[in-house]
Amino acid sequence: MRIALYPGTFDPITLGHADIIRRACPMVDRLVIGVAINRDKGPLFSLEERVAMIEEDCAKLAEQTGTEIVVHPFENLLIDCARDVGAQTIVRGLRAVADFEYEYQMVGMNRMLTDDVETVFLMADAKYQPIASKLVKEIARLGGDVSRFVTPNVRKALLDRLKQST
Repeated sequence: MRIALYPGTFDPITLGHADIIRRACPMVDRLVIGVAINRDKGPLFSLEERVAMIEEDCAKLAEQTGTEIVVHPFENLLIDCARDVGAQTIVRGLRAVADFEYEYQMVGMNRMLTDDVETVFLMADAKYQPIASKLVKEIARLGGDVSRFVTPNVRKALLDRLKQST
């Protein structure tokens, strides 16, 4: 079975993330979406909320593609998470050259930890390249319309969360 891990914080999941997930599905039998707990980033959404949003957004995609999509929270090293879920491949999305520089360094470090897990880069579709979770949250905080960047359920969750904090 071909298993890949697509890790991230997904705070929140965006249409750019969904595009990478959609494009990774034909490459594997099982795609594990690794949701990093990463307390240092101070996420807007709890781990449980992020997992639920991803599961909701990916359910239809899994049905359409026939790929099993599993959401897996993790707080350990990425390589250890890949081993835990049986992944032979790590999928990473790239938006710009700056992403590549960071990802290149991460691949090098991961290769030094183990050489039995490959990393595959997928370029974000041009229409999704500027989207970043951090910017989506900022636009929502300032009253902007984020419907072009996230699914309707994520938009609703963002607006509900921001109402709670005011």
